[in-house]
Amino acid sequence: MDPEEPADTPSHLPAHLTIYGQLREMILCGDLAPGQAVTIQGLTGMLGGSATPVREAIRRLTSEGALLFQGNRRVSVPVLTLAEVEALTFGRVALEAELARRAALVATPALTQELRAIDAALDRAIGQGDARGYLRLNHRFHMTLYAAADSAILSQAVNGFWLRAAPSLRIMCGRLGTQNLPDMHHETIAALERRDTGAAAAAIARDIRQGMDNIRAVLLEAPDDASRDAAAS
Repeated sequence: MDPEEPADTPSHLPAHLTIYGQLREMILCGDLAPGQAVTIQGLTGMLGGSATPVREAIRRLTSEGALLFQGNRRVSVPVLTLAEVEALTFGRVALEAELARRAALVATPALTQELRAIDAALDRAIGQGDARGYLRLNHRFHMTLYAAADSAILSQAVNGFWLRAAPSLRIMCGRLGTQNLPDMHHETIAALERRDTGAAAAAIARDIRQGMDNIRAVLLEAPDDASRDAAAS
């Protein structure tokens, strides 16, 4: 698969799962900003199909904490508070570092080659100022790595963390610019090639802390009173 192309949605999936996948990608890529309210009708127009599968997808994403019902058939992406950023940082570092450690135990040349291809595409997105491409490819890099660990329980929890954090990462990109987005992907790949479990876990932990610290800094610089209130709660 070309790492610069979006992941394909299987054509045999039921409509509500197809819509769920599309809406989930919109959230992960920051197409819906935190606090931005959209109507079910508006989402139906964007995603195509009927309102019923859109409602089902929204219901699932709401149960996962990725969306909030606002009334009047509107939903929005939650605005993170500082306390939530701290909790997400703790959870992500603990679980994602463990997944990286497990992946390093079984790392193969095919895995590291795939990760290098994704990271090269990610670097091109950064160079082009493509925030959406950066977020999509950054997510793909991490999920490809964690899939090698073969732990459905840990991966399910991590997926939930990403749904909560990703929209704020898009804001971070807008404030800081893609050129100011350091990562530890090269260090992670090098650790995988050595099957150095400790180095792989440490690189991913630092990568996560960098991103979450940037989200925290953006919250603290929120320009309006409502954002400040949210950040302080």
